[in-house]
Order: sequence, then C-alpha cells, then structure tokens
Amino acid sequence: MSDFPFLSVLTVAPLVGALVVVFLPASRGELAKRIALGWSLAVLVLSVFMWIAFEAGGDRLQLRESYSWIPRWGVNFTFAADGIALVMLMLIALLVPLVILASWHDAEKSKRSVPVYFALLLFLECTMIGVFAAADVFLFYVFFEVMLVPMYFLIGSYGGHQRQYAAVKFFLYSLVGGLFMLAAVIGLWVVGGKTFDWQALTQIDISTGTERWLFLGFFLAFAIKAPFFPFHTWLPDAGGAAPAGAAALLVGVLDKVGTFGILRYCLPLFPEASKWFAPYAIALALIGIIYAALLAVGQNDLKRLVSYTSIAHFGFIGIGLFAFTTQAGTGAVLYMVNHGLATGLLFLVVGMLVARRGSALITDFGGAGKLVPLLAGVLFFAGLASLALPGTAPFISEFLVLIGTYTVNKPVAIIATAGIILAAAYVLWMVQRTTQGTLNPALSGVEAMRKDLSVREKVVVAPLIALLLLLGFYPKPVTDVINPAVQATMEQDLGKQDPAPTVGTVQEAHR
Repeated sequence: MSDFPFLSVLTVAPLVGALVVVFLPASRGELAKRIALGWSLAVLVLSVFMWIAFEAGGDRLQLRESYSWIPRWGVNFTFAADGIALVMLMLIALLVPLVILASWHDAEKSKRSVPVYFALLLFLECTMIGVFAAADVFLFYVFFEVMLVPMYFLIGSYGGHQRQYAAVKFFLYSLVGGLFMLAAVIGLWVVGGKTFDWQALTQIDISTGTERWLFLGFFLAFAIKAPFFPFHTWLPDAGGAAPAGAAALLVGVLDKVGTFGILRYCLPLFPEASKWFAPYAIALALIGIIYAALLAVGQNDLKRLVSYTSIAHFGFIGIGLFAFTTQAGTGAVLYMVNHGLATGLLFLVVGMLVARRGSALITDFGGAGKLVPLLAGVLFFAGLASLALPGTAPFISEFLVLIGTYTVNKPVAIIATAGIILAAAYVLWMVQRTTQGTLNPALSGVEAMRKDLSVREKVVVAPLIALLLLLGFYPKPVTDVINPAVQATMEQDLGKQDPAPTVGTVQEAHR
C-alpha cells in the first residue's frame, strides 16, 4: 500500500472535485454542496489510509513521488512527507469536510454563486495539501503563492463588512512575502548546484553571509504568513471579514504554512543563520504573545478577537521552534495541530452565533446562553481549549513548548507564561459578555436566536470536541509521528541534542 501515490492523488483529487462543482449551474446549489462534501470525505478516507501506510520511526521522508516538470531548471513534481507534514495533511483532511458542512448556507446568504463557493473550498484544499506535501522548493513556492487565490475570492466575494479591503490587504501582504521568498529561492538554486530538491539542498555548504540573506528571504515570507509581530495586521481584518468556514481554514491551516516553512526550510537549509537570528525571532514571538493578547482583551468584534488570539498562539509556536530543543519543537508542531482544532472550532461556533444574531459585535449579545444553551456550552468549551485548559489538547502542546524552552532560556519561558494569564482574561470575558449574565432584550426579538444547535451543527462540532479531549489525555499517537522528524531537525540539521518528550512528560503535565 505504501507504493500507492497518496500525496499526488490527494493533491489532485480536490482540484478535480472543484472543476466538477464549479461548472454546475447556479441553480444546482444543493447538488454542488453534496458533491463537495462527498469529495472532501473521500479525501479524508484516503488520508486515513495514508496515515496507516506511514511508518513512524522509519525514513525521515516517506511516500516519496517525483515526476519531471522543467528538467532544464531541475524542477520536479516531488512529493514526500515526514511526520510534521503528515499531521498537517490529516488536519486539512479533517477540517475541510467540517467547514463545508458548517458553511452549508453561507453562500446563499451572500447572494452569490453557491457552486463557486464550494469549488473554491475544494481548490483551497488542493493547494493546502500541495504546499505541505511538496519536497521540491520551487513546487512549494508555487503552491505557497497559488494558495492565495481561492482565499482571496472567498474573503472578497463571500465575506462580510469591508471584505474587499480585507481581501486586498491579505493578498498584498502575502504577495510581498512571496516576492522575498522568490528571490531567496532563486538564490538557493544558484548556490545549491541548480537543483530545487529539498534533500539535496540540505547537504550543501553555504557561506555565512549568503546563508543569512537566504534565511531572511524565507523567514520574512513565513513571518508574514504565520503571522508574527509586526507583520500581523492583515489577519484581524481578513479573519473578521471572511466567512466563518473560510476563517477557520485561514487560522487553522493556512497560517500554519508559515511555521511549517520555518521548521521545514529555514532550520534545515540554513542552520547557522537560524541560530544567529534566533534571539530576534524569539523576541518577536514574545512581543506577539503579549501584544496580541492585550489587543484581544479590548475587542468588541468576536471574529477579530479570535484572530488576535491566534496571533498570540503563534508566538508560543515561534518560541518552540527557535528554542532548538526536541521537547519545545515537538510542542510547537503539536500546537500547530491543536490550535487548528481549537481555533477552528472556536471560529465555527462564533460563525454560528453571528449567523443567528446577524452581528459579530459582543455588545449585541449578552445572556445568549439562556436562548441557545448548547451553542453557548460549545462556545465555552472552545474558549477553554483555546486558553489551554488542562485536559484539552492545547495544554499538552503549550506545556511542552514552555518546559522545552525553560531548559535553555528561563526568562523567555517565564515571560511567555504571562500570555497564559491574559488568555484566561480575554476568553472568559468574551464568554461572559456573550452568553452569560442578563439577557439582552434585543435578542428576544431575533427569531434565529431561539434555535439551538441543529443536527448538522452538532455533526460539525462533535468530532472537534472529541479530538480535543482525546489528544488532551492521550497525545501519544500524534507525538510518536512528530518526534522523529523534529529530532532529525534538531540533531542532524542543527546539531542540538536533548531528550524527546515521553509519555511520562505528558503525565507530568497533567499533574
């Protein structure tokens, strides 16, 4: 089964589905929804078989495929996955069908083509899978840039207030970052013997000055994509304007391309430059944790608030990546997965509330839990998971990041814990103002606010809640896949050695 071309099929399949859906007439919206959902579920099933075929502890890159593309430039369609890419591919395969189900009526409310909306979601899935599966630097760059197109149209055509402004800002920020990367990709091709193969490039020697410039080109693109402070200003606008489902994919998956890129490209290809720039990267991550958390506390827009929480969380991931320990690195990758689940759930639930109320302003709610107790309960759970409550999956990843960082840089770990305190403030205050307290009289007149979670919405939230609880108590199936890839980066590429996180470490976290 390992000889099956999983990665190329997974990349192409959503694109084929998008082409099928986009050519349906606008009047066949219901058919478009069913085809998109069925296609995404087929991708999920194939992804499960890929997970089974992957051998944890085996070769660093597995499921490798390579097809000639532009021989003159040494460009190939090369796909391969390590444990880090594998868990991100599974996250994509899980989130997309849930987003499609959660977005069942979003396109109709925007009064635009329903088939085009769901075709864009499938096209986005194609590009997201491709960017994580690529093992050719040029191919990675192509997917990195093409990924902007479907998200731009999802925000600009189907978003809410100021959607055009948010879409253009998102596109321009990402495009500028992509131009920095393009310059670095070309430079890497020149010094790397005119090849884009990732494995070959990890073996080359680059002069110190050149390595630092190339690192900076890649890092700026990834720092904008993540985003890290001070390149973060596009995310609250994009997250606030995007449809809830698209926003869930934006913060749950697309932004992870930035942190994944740092771990896959910056650290292995430019190890000495990574060490030289590490103090500056950690400083930006720390500022992002505190600054974004403070801004989140003062937000009155639910979707913008969740966007700011994501910027703070990416600060923890950044610290974990540049601490250069296996514990912190594994925690950072696990954080990428857990954040995708928790913030994806939070965005989807916020979308359900906003769709009922017709407003994203917190002051337009108040006491909503009296009308929709189940929905309020799920919002509360998603908030607790987002602030990394013990027993939920994000707690394990946050603990590993902090303990792995503390062993090498105590002040950084101590300062970062302030973000945990602020997280409790912005999440609990948001929940209190939205669903608790005296019922806002204006809510009583909104008929939709009297409808609690439907069967469709329960199907959307149930898998995410189950995974957040399961991985909160038993993350071993995921950490066993992640550890070898992180250890290879820290020990082989960076020359750092420290013990990998064990089940005992996780049990200690719960104590």
